[in-house]
Amino acid sequence: MKQSILSCLQSGYTEPVRDILWGHIYMTAEIAGLLKSVPFMRLHRIMQMGPAFYIYPGATHTRASHSIGVYHLARRILIQLAERGADKWLSRQGVFSFLCAALLHDLGHFPFTHSLKELPLKTHEALTAKIIKTEPLKSLIAKAGGDPEFCAAIIDSDSAVKNNKNPGSAELMFYRRLLSGTLDPDKLDYLNRDARYCGVPYGAQDVDFILSCLYPDPERGADIYEKGIPSVESVLFSKYLMYRTVYWHRQVRSATAMIKKGVLCAMESGSLSPDQLYNLDDQGLFTLFAKNPIFGQVRDGKFYASAAEFPFEETVHGCLLNIADRTKFEKSLAKTISAELGLNSGNGINAQKLIIDVPEPISFESNIYIADEGCNFSESSSTFKKEMVNTLVKSLRIVRIFMDTEYLGSQGKSAVLSGRILKITQKWLKLLV
Repeated sequence: MKQSILSCLQSGYTEPVRDILWGHIYMTAEIAGLLKSVPFMRLHRIMQMGPAFYIYPGATHTRASHSIGVYHLARRILIQLAERGADKWLSRQGVFSFLCAALLHDLGHFPFTHSLKELPLKTHEALTAKIIKTEPLKSLIAKAGGDPEFCAAIIDSDSAVKNNKNPGSAELMFYRRLLSGTLDPDKLDYLNRDARYCGVPYGAQDVDFILSCLYPDPERGADIYEKGIPSVESVLFSKYLMYRTVYWHRQVRSATAMIKKGVLCAMESGSLSPDQLYNLDDQGLFTLFAKNPIFGQVRDGKFYASAAEFPFEETVHGCLLNIADRTKFEKSLAKTISAELGLNSGNGINAQKLIIDVPEPISFESNIYIADEGCNFSESSSTFKKEMVNTLVKSLRIVRIFMDTEYLGSQGKSAVLSGRILKITQKWLKLLV
């Protein structure tokens, strides 16, 4: 049994794909066939980091290259775990379903990174599952040795598995925990890849050592021993640094918020339906909004400036979390700032050019089990206790008021106005609580 499962993972991988991060990545001819499918080709037209290239010009890599990297690490992880006993509960079809799921996990991803994530749309996991269960992917996955229904269920927990297969089966849950966990292939690829293309050192991980620390568990996915704790700490702190310096860089947040506002306004006015946003690539999104001024500004790198910012506090800013309500709050704040600054209706602040940006909750997955200490990571000998992780999360969640630079003027004037706008905003927020 062990030889047959390892054979599924080691024999017949004759098709090389050259990758800047991992070197040659090998696939079977059938798995390589997935790369030529129309749904996968779309990923070549979606940049992995959206507007980050405006700040880090090298960040022009795509969802496609990332997906290939995730497949590569998923295969390496599975080989490692199979050699250490996971072959006892793995099936040939399950193995190939998992490899296909790793390669195709981002098929339903929206364009321009996470700009559309907060909007009332289907999740990209649900969209991915739908694509996988329809042609041409359905037949291509089966040809590659996988089961399309099982593959979709690995990615999307809401996907049902047909043919009398239990959606809560041990093998399915095992693959789900491998694909999305503390040391999952997705995170290990994007941290390393994004750091490489941005030219920053924060995301680099010792992947070889990390993989050597993994041991299989049928219920938890992968465990580590105490010697692997520093690797988990490195991943967690790297994720924190990448969010602080790259993913949630002030200008990246501005560009993302501008796109989100433009799309939301179009949806609220009825001029845009959710179905028009599915299966778009980056260029398709900008073409769809070719006549929208805010999209033109983002395209030209003319982002709104931060006029005020402050740490997120649930008791104070919780009312701003619902994006459906945020538009009315932006109108109220624009009116309040205009009045406080003595601006008349003719030159008051246009609510369309003011954005309240509230970063979504961020998770630092740290529930991996430390086998020799007999506890989860947060209760282990690691310094990354729950309190520390909560401190990191709190330091990242910064509420910002972005405004068109036409209202802020020169750098000196901007600093003075920002100070006044911050005070006005804080006073306005107290009235909402």
